[in-house]
Amino acid sequence: MAVIDIFAQNSDLKKESIAYGILKFKCPRCHEGDLFTHSNHYDLGNFLKMHKNCPVCNQTYNPEPGFYFGAAYISYAVSVAIAVIAALIILALGYRAPGTIIGAILIPTVLLAPINFRLSRSIWANIFIKYKGVPKKEVQS
Repeated sequence: MAVIDIFAQNSDLKKESIAYGILKFKCPRCHEGDLFTHSNHYDLGNFLKMHKNCPVCNQTYNPEPGFYFGAAYISYAVSVAIAVIAALIILALGYRAPGTIIGAILIPTVLLAPINFRLSRSIWANIFIKYKGVPKKEVQS
């Protein structure tokens, strides 16, 4: 289980909060439907696959061509944060060999890449698609 999943499960996130939608990879509009078709971040054949629309509120997840290109900037920022944290930890432990430092930066960055990909898309979608709650079913009379 990924670190982000453990954090999301053990926190007191309110369903209406943006953090809830981002960390649980839920629809930014209703926070009910899943963004991704498979819940396993490390299913390498399927971790990229997203639903076209929310299964609950029918919100489109790709409102325009190239919508997620901006998520690359978020992904870059997350990767830099991971690299800096890894470098600071390895330096604090007293390792100074360049190969050790590079390895300590590359290993977590590569291992967390699928989570970084999903997290970046989730953040990007939540920036542009606002939470509106679960749509109410119309009662037919």
